[in-house]
Amino acid sequence: MKKIDVIILGAGAAGLFCASLAGKRGLNTLVLDNGKKLGRKILMSGGGRCNFTNLYAEHSNYLSANPHFCKSALARYTQWDFIELVSKYKIPYHEKTLGQLFCDNSAQEIVDMLKSECDSPHISIKLRSEITQVEKIDDEFIVTVNGSQVSARSLIVATGGLSMPALGATPFGYRLAEQFGHTIKPTRAALVPFTLHKPLLEALQVLSGISVAATVTSANGRLFKENILFTHRGLSGPAILQISNYWEPGEYVSINLLPDTAVDSYLTNEKQLHPNQSLKNTLSQLLPKRLIEVLQERGQIPDCPLKQLTHAQIDALHNTLHDWQVQPNGTEGYRTAEVTLGGVDTGEISSKTMESLKVTGLYFIGEVMDVTGWLGGYNFQWAWSSAAACAESLPSNPK
Repeated sequence: MKKIDVIILGAGAAGLFCASLAGKRGLNTLVLDNGKKLGRKILMSGGGRCNFTNLYAEHSNYLSANPHFCKSALARYTQWDFIELVSKYKIPYHEKTLGQLFCDNSAQEIVDMLKSECDSPHISIKLRSEITQVEKIDDEFIVTVNGSQVSARSLIVATGGLSMPALGATPFGYRLAEQFGHTIKPTRAALVPFTLHKPLLEALQVLSGISVAATVTSANGRLFKENILFTHRGLSGPAILQISNYWEPGEYVSINLLPDTAVDSYLTNEKQLHPNQSLKNTLSQLLPKRLIEVLQERGQIPDCPLKQLTHAQIDALHNTLHDWQVQPNGTEGYRTAEVTLGGVDTGEISSKTMESLKVTGLYFIGEVMDVTGWLGGYNFQWAWSSAAACAESLPSNPK
Protein backbone atom coordinates (compact mmCIF):
# COMPACT_ATOMS: atom_id res chain seq x y z
CA MET A 1 0.00 0.00 0.00
CA LYS A 2 1.34 3.42 -0.99
CA LYS A 3 1.83 5.75 2.02
CA ILE A 4 1.83 9.53 1.67
CA ASP A 5 1.31 12.54 3.93
CA VAL A 6 -1.96 14.05 2.69
CA ILE A 7 -4.94 12.89 0.64
CA ILE A 8 -7.30 15.58 -0.65
CA LEU A 9 -10.72 14.57 -1.95
CA GLY A 10 -11.80 17.04 -4.64
CA ALA A 11 -9.91 18.94 -7.35
CA GLY A 12 -11.95 22.12 -7.18
CA ALA A 13 -10.93 25.56 -5.94
CA ALA A 14 -10.37 24.59 -2.30
CA GLY A 15 -8.78 21.23 -3.01
CA LEU A 16 -6.28 22.46 -5.61
CA PHE A 17 -5.28 25.50 -3.59
CA CYS A 18 -4.81 23.44 -0.44
CA ALA A 19 -2.70 20.93 -2.39
CA SER A 20 -0.45 23.69 -3.73
CA LEU A 21 0.20 25.02 -0.22
CA ALA A 22 0.73 21.54 1.27
CA GLY A 23 3.21 20.77 -1.51
CA LYS A 24 5.15 23.94 -0.76
CA ARG A 25 5.57 22.63 2.79
CA GLY A 26 7.15 19.48 1.41
CA LEU A 27 4.14 17.28 2.20
CA ASN A 28 3.57 14.44 -0.25
CA THR A 29 0.02 15.14 -1.37
CA LEU A 30 -2.44 13.19 -3.52
CA VAL A 31 -5.55 14.90 -4.95
CA LEU A 32 -8.39 12.60 -6.03
CA ASP A 33 -11.40 13.70 -8.08
CA ASN A 34 -14.21 11.82 -9.82
CA GLY A 35 -14.28 14.16 -12.82
CA LYS A 36 -12.50 14.32 -16.14
CA LYS A 37 -10.99 17.79 -15.70
CA LEU A 38 -9.70 20.09 -12.98
CA GLY A 39 -11.75 22.92 -11.49
CA ARG A 40 -14.98 22.26 -13.36
CA LYS A 41 -16.94 24.78 -11.30
CA ILE A 42 -14.20 27.39 -11.64
CA LEU A 43 -14.36 27.11 -15.43
CA MET A 44 -18.07 27.88 -15.69
CA SER A 45 -18.23 30.46 -12.91
CA GLY A 46 -18.84 34.12 -13.63
CA GLY A 47 -20.02 33.40 -17.16
CA GLY A 48 -16.70 31.69 -17.88
CA ARG A 49 -14.62 34.53 -16.42
CA CYS A 50 -14.47 33.38 -12.78
CA ASN A 51 -15.45 35.91 -10.14
CA PHE A 52 -12.45 34.79 -8.08
CA THR A 53 -12.84 37.06 -5.03
CA ASN A 54 -14.41 40.25 -3.71
CA LEU A 55 -12.65 43.42 -2.58
CA TYR A 56 -14.99 43.71 0.41
CA ALA A 57 -15.03 40.09 1.62
CA GLU A 58 -15.52 39.76 5.37
CA HIS A 59 -17.30 37.37 7.71
CA SER A 60 -20.61 39.28 7.55
CA ASN A 61 -20.98 38.18 3.91
CA TYR A 62 -21.43 34.54 4.94
CA LEU A 63 -24.31 32.42 6.25
CA SER A 64 -23.70 29.68 8.79
CA ALA A 65 -25.34 28.31 11.92
CA ASN A 66 -22.12 29.59 13.54
CA PRO A 67 -21.63 33.04 11.93
CA HIS A 68 -18.29 33.58 13.70
CA PHE A 69 -16.69 30.39 12.34
CA CYS A 70 -15.26 31.92 9.16
CA LYS A 71 -13.68 34.97 10.86
CA SER A 72 -10.29 33.44 11.65
CA ALA A 73 -9.58 31.90 8.24
CA LEU A 74 -10.78 34.98 6.31
CA ALA A 75 -8.57 37.22 8.44
CA ARG A 76 -5.45 35.08 7.96
CA TYR A 77 -5.72 34.57 4.20
CA THR A 78 -7.49 37.59 2.73
CA GLN A 79 -8.74 38.67 -0.68
CA TRP A 80 -5.56 40.77 -0.97
CA ASP A 81 -3.43 37.66 -0.58
CA PHE A 82 -5.22 35.93 -3.43
CA ILE A 83 -5.16 39.07 -5.59
CA GLU A 84 -1.39 39.14 -5.07
CA LEU A 85 -1.17 35.57 -6.38
CA VAL A 86 -3.31 36.41 -9.42
CA SER A 87 -1.11 39.46 -10.09
CA LYS A 88 2.04 37.34 -9.79
CA TYR A 89 0.75 35.26 -12.71
CA LYS A 90 -0.03 38.48 -14.62
CA ILE A 91 -3.67 37.46 -15.05
CA PRO A 92 -5.59 40.58 -16.15
CA TYR A 93 -8.77 41.24 -14.16
CA HIS A 94 -11.34 43.94 -13.54
CA GLU A 95 -13.88 45.00 -10.95
CA LYS A 96 -17.39 44.55 -12.31
CA THR A 97 -19.68 45.88 -9.57
CA LEU A 98 -19.73 45.88 -5.78
CA GLY A 99 -16.12 44.70 -5.45
CA GLN A 100 -16.55 41.65 -7.68
CA LEU A 101 -13.29 40.74 -9.45
CA PHE A 102 -13.41 38.87 -12.76
CA CYS A 103 -10.74 37.65 -15.17
CA ASP A 104 -10.57 39.85 -18.27
CA ASN A 105 -10.16 36.79 -20.47
CA SER A 106 -11.11 33.37 -19.15
CA ALA A 107 -11.63 31.35 -15.99
CA GLN A 108 -9.16 28.88 -17.51
CA GLU A 109 -6.41 31.25 -16.39
CA ILE A 110 -7.32 30.66 -12.72
CA VAL A 111 -7.34 26.89 -13.26
CA ASP A 112 -3.99 27.10 -15.07
CA MET A 113 -2.60 29.17 -12.20
CA LEU A 114 -3.69 26.59 -9.62
CA LYS A 115 -2.32 23.82 -11.83
CA SER A 116 1.04 25.62 -12.02
CA GLU A 117 1.02 26.09 -8.25
CA CYS A 118 0.54 22.31 -7.96
CA ASP A 119 3.44 21.61 -10.32
CA SER A 120 5.61 20.01 -7.66
CA PRO A 121 7.27 16.62 -7.16
CA HIS A 122 5.34 16.46 -3.89
CA ILE A 123 1.90 16.72 -5.53
CA SER A 124 0.02 14.15 -7.60
CA ILE A 125 -3.45 14.74 -9.05
CA LYS A 126 -5.56 11.83 -10.21
CA LEU A 127 -8.83 12.44 -12.08
CA ARG A 128 -11.55 9.86 -12.85
CA SER A 129 -11.00 8.48 -9.36
CA GLU A 130 -13.74 6.25 -8.00
CA ILE A 131 -13.47 6.04 -4.23
CA THR A 132 -15.22 2.97 -2.86
CA GLN A 133 -14.04 3.00 0.76
CA VAL A 134 -12.50 5.31 3.33
CA GLU A 135 -11.50 4.03 6.75
CA LYS A 136 -9.18 5.00 9.57
CA ILE A 137 -6.91 2.43 11.16
CA ASP A 138 -4.74 3.70 14.01
CA ASP A 139 -3.26 7.01 12.76
CA GLU A 140 -3.74 6.33 9.06
CA PHE A 141 -6.62 6.99 6.68
CA ILE A 142 -6.90 4.25 4.09
CA VAL A 143 -8.66 5.19 0.85
CA THR A 144 -9.64 2.58 -1.72
CA VAL A 145 -9.59 4.25 -5.13
CA ASN A 146 -10.00 2.53 -8.51
CA GLY A 147 -9.38 -0.79 -6.79
CA SER A 148 -6.10 0.19 -5.11
CA GLN A 149 -5.38 1.43 -1.62
CA VAL A 150 -3.45 4.47 -0.49
CA SER A 151 -2.91 5.71 3.05
CA ALA A 152 -2.16 9.09 4.64
CA ARG A 153 -1.98 10.69 8.05
CA SER A 154 -4.18 13.59 6.91
CA LEU A 155 -7.42 13.38 4.94
CA ILE A 156 -8.93 16.61 3.58
CA VAL A 157 -12.53 16.65 2.35
CA ALA A 158 -12.92 19.29 -0.38
CA THR A 159 -15.79 17.65 -2.25
CA GLY A 160 -18.08 20.70 -2.44
CA GLY A 161 -21.84 20.72 -2.09
CA LEU A 162 -24.80 19.51 -4.14
CA SER A 163 -25.10 22.45 -6.55
CA MET A 164 -24.76 21.80 -10.27
CA PRO A 165 -24.87 17.98 -10.37
CA ALA A 166 -24.11 18.13 -14.09
CA LEU A 167 -20.59 19.15 -13.06
CA GLY A 168 -20.24 16.05 -10.90
CA ALA A 169 -21.58 17.27 -7.56
CA THR A 170 -22.52 14.42 -5.21
CA PRO A 171 -23.32 14.02 -1.49
CA PHE A 172 -20.10 12.00 -1.03
CA GLY A 173 -18.53 14.54 1.33
CA TYR A 174 -21.59 14.62 3.57
CA ARG A 175 -21.75 10.82 3.73
CA LEU A 176 -18.07 10.65 4.60
CA ALA A 177 -18.52 13.23 7.35
CA GLU A 178 -21.42 11.25 8.78
CA GLN A 179 -19.35 8.06 8.62
CA PHE A 180 -16.87 9.72 10.98
CA GLY A 181 -19.58 10.93 13.35
CA HIS A 182 -20.15 14.45 12.05
CA THR A 183 -23.52 16.21 11.97
CA ILE A 184 -24.82 17.61 8.67
CA LYS A 185 -26.84 20.81 8.84
CA PRO A 186 -29.88 20.60 6.49
CA THR A 187 -28.90 21.43 2.94
CA ARG A 188 -30.75 23.31 0.20
CA ALA A 189 -30.03 25.10 -3.05
CA ALA A 190 -28.64 28.63 -2.61
CA LEU A 191 -27.90 31.55 -4.91
CA VAL A 192 -30.63 30.15 -7.10
CA PRO A 193 -33.46 31.58 -9.29
CA PHE A 194 -37.07 31.54 -8.11
CA THR A 195 -39.90 29.75 -9.85
CA LEU A 196 -43.39 31.29 -9.68
CA HIS A 197 -46.95 30.09 -9.24
CA LYS A 198 -48.74 29.55 -12.54
CA PRO A 199 -50.98 32.67 -12.78
CA LEU A 200 -48.11 35.09 -12.11
CA LEU A 201 -45.66 33.04 -14.16
CA GLU A 202 -47.96 33.07 -17.19
CA ALA A 203 -48.40 36.82 -16.87
CA LEU A 204 -44.68 37.53 -16.55
CA GLN A 205 -43.37 35.10 -19.18
CA VAL A 206 -43.71 37.76 -21.88
CA LEU A 207 -41.02 39.71 -19.97
CA SER A 208 -38.44 36.91 -20.29
CA GLY A 209 -35.01 38.44 -20.82
CA ILE A 210 -35.90 41.86 -19.39
CA SER A 211 -33.71 43.13 -16.55
CA VAL A 212 -34.62 45.86 -14.05
CA ALA A 213 -32.58 47.56 -11.31
CA ALA A 214 -34.42 46.86 -8.06
CA THR A 215 -34.20 46.32 -4.33
CA VAL A 216 -35.39 42.95 -3.08
CA THR A 217 -36.18 42.36 0.60
CA SER A 218 -36.80 39.04 2.34
CA ALA A 219 -39.38 38.41 5.05
CA ASN A 220 -36.65 38.67 7.68
CA GLY A 221 -35.60 42.11 6.45
CA ARG A 222 -32.45 41.22 4.48
CA LEU A 223 -32.14 43.59 1.52
CA PHE A 224 -30.15 43.54 -1.73
CA LYS A 225 -30.04 46.29 -4.35
CA GLU A 226 -29.06 44.86 -7.74
CA ASN A 227 -30.76 43.81 -10.96
CA ILE A 228 -33.61 41.33 -11.23
CA LEU A 229 -34.14 39.33 -14.40
CA PHE A 230 -37.46 37.98 -15.68
CA THR A 231 -37.10 34.46 -17.09
CA HIS A 232 -39.42 31.91 -18.69
CA ARG A 233 -39.40 30.03 -15.35
CA GLY A 234 -39.70 32.97 -12.97
CA LEU A 235 -37.25 35.47 -11.53
CA SER A 236 -33.46 35.53 -11.54
CA GLY A 237 -30.69 38.13 -11.62
CA PRO A 238 -28.21 39.08 -8.87
CA ALA A 239 -30.72 40.50 -6.38
CA ILE A 240 -32.93 37.40 -6.62
CA LEU A 241 -29.99 35.00 -6.28
CA GLN A 242 -28.81 36.90 -3.20
CA ILE A 243 -32.21 36.93 -1.52
CA SER A 244 -32.75 33.21 -2.23
CA ASN A 245 -30.26 32.49 0.59
CA TYR A 246 -32.64 34.14 3.06
CA TRP A 247 -36.01 33.00 1.64
CA GLU A 248 -38.05 30.25 3.25
CA PRO A 249 -40.80 28.34 1.38
CA GLY A 250 -44.17 30.05 1.61
CA GLU A 251 -42.73 33.50 2.29
CA TYR A 252 -43.18 36.57 0.12
CA VAL A 253 -40.37 38.81 -1.06
CA SER A 254 -40.82 42.55 -1.50
CA ILE A 255 -39.52 44.04 -4.75
CA ASN A 256 -38.92 47.77 -5.03
CA LEU A 257 -38.98 48.32 -8.79
CA LEU A 258 -37.93 51.97 -8.47
CA PRO A 259 -35.47 52.19 -5.57
CA ASP A 260 -34.10 55.57 -6.67
CA THR A 261 -37.38 57.35 -7.51
CA ALA A 262 -40.21 58.32 -5.20
CA VAL A 263 -43.22 57.31 -7.30
CA ASP A 264 -45.74 59.56 -5.48
CA SER A 265 -43.62 62.70 -5.95
CA TYR A 266 -42.81 61.80 -9.54
CA LEU A 267 -46.46 61.23 -10.52
CA THR A 268 -47.68 64.34 -8.70
CA ASN A 269 -45.13 66.42 -10.57
CA GLU A 270 -45.83 64.78 -13.96
CA LYS A 271 -49.57 65.22 -13.43
CA GLN A 272 -49.06 68.98 -13.21
CA LEU A 273 -46.72 69.14 -16.19
CA HIS A 274 -48.44 66.65 -18.53
CA PRO A 275 -52.04 66.11 -17.35
CA ASN A 276 -53.17 64.50 -20.62
CA GLN A 277 -50.32 62.00 -20.83
CA SER A 278 -51.28 58.40 -20.13
CA LEU A 279 -50.13 56.81 -16.91
CA LYS A 280 -48.66 53.93 -18.92
CA ASN A 281 -46.45 56.20 -21.03
CA THR A 282 -45.40 58.19 -17.96
CA LEU A 283 -44.29 55.11 -16.03
CA SER A 284 -42.68 53.69 -19.17
CA GLN A 285 -40.08 56.45 -18.83
CA LEU A 286 -38.95 54.71 -15.65
CA LEU A 287 -39.64 51.03 -16.31
CA PRO A 288 -39.90 48.74 -19.36
CA LYS A 289 -43.21 49.42 -21.11
CA ARG A 290 -44.07 45.73 -21.28
CA LEU A 291 -43.75 45.45 -17.50
CA ILE A 292 -46.15 48.34 -17.03
CA GLU A 293 -48.59 46.67 -19.44
CA VAL A 294 -48.39 43.38 -17.51
CA LEU A 295 -49.08 45.15 -14.21
CA GLN A 296 -52.01 46.94 -15.89
CA GLU A 297 -53.40 43.66 -17.16
CA ARG A 298 -53.19 42.34 -13.60
CA GLY A 299 -55.14 45.36 -12.33
CA GLN A 300 -52.23 46.76 -10.34
CA ILE A 301 -51.86 49.92 -12.45
CA PRO A 302 -54.86 51.97 -13.71
CA ASP A 303 -55.30 52.58 -17.45
CA CYS A 304 -55.96 56.32 -17.49
CA PRO A 305 -54.46 59.76 -18.19
CA LEU A 306 -52.56 61.43 -15.35
CA LYS A 307 -55.26 64.06 -14.78
CA GLN A 308 -57.69 61.35 -13.67
CA LEU A 309 -55.36 59.99 -10.98
CA THR A 310 -56.59 60.56 -7.43
CA HIS A 311 -54.32 60.99 -4.42
CA ALA A 312 -55.42 57.56 -3.23
CA GLN A 313 -54.45 56.00 -6.56
CA ILE A 314 -51.04 57.70 -6.48
CA ASP A 315 -50.48 56.35 -2.98
CA ALA A 316 -51.52 52.87 -4.14
CA LEU A 317 -49.17 53.06 -7.14
CA HIS A 318 -46.39 54.16 -4.82
CA ASN A 319 -46.97 51.05 -2.71
CA THR A 320 -47.30 48.76 -5.75
CA LEU A 321 -44.05 49.82 -7.37
CA HIS A 322 -42.00 50.22 -4.20
CA ASP A 323 -43.37 47.16 -2.42
CA TRP A 324 -44.42 44.63 -5.05
CA GLN A 325 -45.23 41.48 -3.11
CA VAL A 326 -44.21 38.27 -4.88
CA GLN A 327 -44.60 34.78 -3.44
CA PRO A 328 -42.18 32.36 -5.15
CA ASN A 329 -43.42 28.87 -5.85
CA GLY A 330 -39.96 27.51 -5.09
CA THR A 331 -36.49 27.60 -6.61
CA GLU A 332 -34.90 25.99 -9.66
CA GLY A 333 -33.03 23.69 -7.24
CA TYR A 334 -29.52 22.33 -7.33
CA ARG A 335 -29.49 22.14 -11.13
CA THR A 336 -28.84 25.88 -11.44
CA ALA A 337 -27.87 26.80 -7.85
CA GLU A 338 -24.41 28.30 -7.54
CA VAL A 339 -23.82 26.91 -4.05
CA THR A 340 -25.35 24.80 -1.28
CA LEU A 341 -26.66 26.12 2.02
CA GLY A 342 -25.92 23.93 5.03
CA GLY A 343 -23.38 21.13 5.20
CA VAL A 344 -20.94 19.77 7.75
CA ASP A 345 -21.64 21.37 11.14
CA THR A 346 -18.90 23.92 11.85
CA GLY A 347 -19.45 23.44 15.58
CA GLU A 348 -17.55 20.17 15.16
CA ILE A 349 -14.60 21.69 13.26
CA SER A 350 -11.74 23.90 14.45
CA SER A 351 -12.14 27.40 12.99
CA LYS A 352 -8.36 27.85 13.16
CA THR A 353 -7.23 24.63 11.45
CA MET A 354 -10.35 23.22 9.71
CA GLU A 355 -9.60 19.94 11.50
CA SER A 356 -12.39 17.76 12.82
CA LEU A 357 -12.88 18.03 16.57
CA LYS A 358 -14.02 14.40 16.48
CA VAL A 359 -11.37 12.66 14.36
CA THR A 360 -7.69 13.63 14.43
CA GLY A 361 -6.25 14.16 10.96
CA LEU A 362 -9.61 14.69 9.24
CA TYR A 363 -10.18 18.15 7.70
CA PHE A 364 -12.98 19.93 5.83
CA ILE A 365 -12.54 22.90 3.49
CA GLY A 366 -14.70 24.90 1.10
CA GLU A 367 -18.37 24.44 0.31
CA VAL A 368 -18.81 21.04 2.00
CA MET A 369 -19.03 22.92 5.31
CA ASP A 370 -21.97 24.92 6.62
CA VAL A 371 -20.51 28.20 5.32
CA THR A 372 -22.21 29.91 2.38
CA GLY A 373 -21.13 33.22 0.89
CA TRP A 374 -23.08 35.86 -0.94
CA LEU A 375 -22.99 36.12 -4.72
CA GLY A 376 -19.93 38.00 -5.94
CA GLY A 377 -16.72 36.04 -5.33
CA TYR A 378 -17.29 35.36 -1.63
CA ASN A 379 -17.56 31.59 -2.00
CA PHE A 380 -14.28 31.43 -3.89
CA GLN A 381 -12.65 33.50 -1.17
CA TRP A 382 -13.91 31.03 1.42
CA ALA A 383 -12.36 28.23 -0.65
CA TRP A 384 -8.97 30.01 -0.67
CA SER A 385 -9.11 31.05 3.00
CA SER A 386 -10.27 27.71 4.42
CA ALA A 387 -7.72 25.86 2.26
CA ALA A 388 -4.90 28.11 3.51
CA ALA A 389 -5.93 27.64 7.15
CA CYS A 390 -5.95 23.88 6.66
CA ALA A 391 -2.65 23.64 4.77
CA GLU A 392 -0.90 25.78 7.37
CA SER A 393 -1.98 23.45 10.18
CA LEU A 394 -1.15 20.08 8.61
CA PRO A 395 1.43 18.04 10.55
CA SER A 396 4.95 18.47 9.19
CA ASN A 397 6.66 15.65 7.36
CA PRO A 398 8.71 13.77 9.98
CA LYS A 399 12.42 13.78 9.19
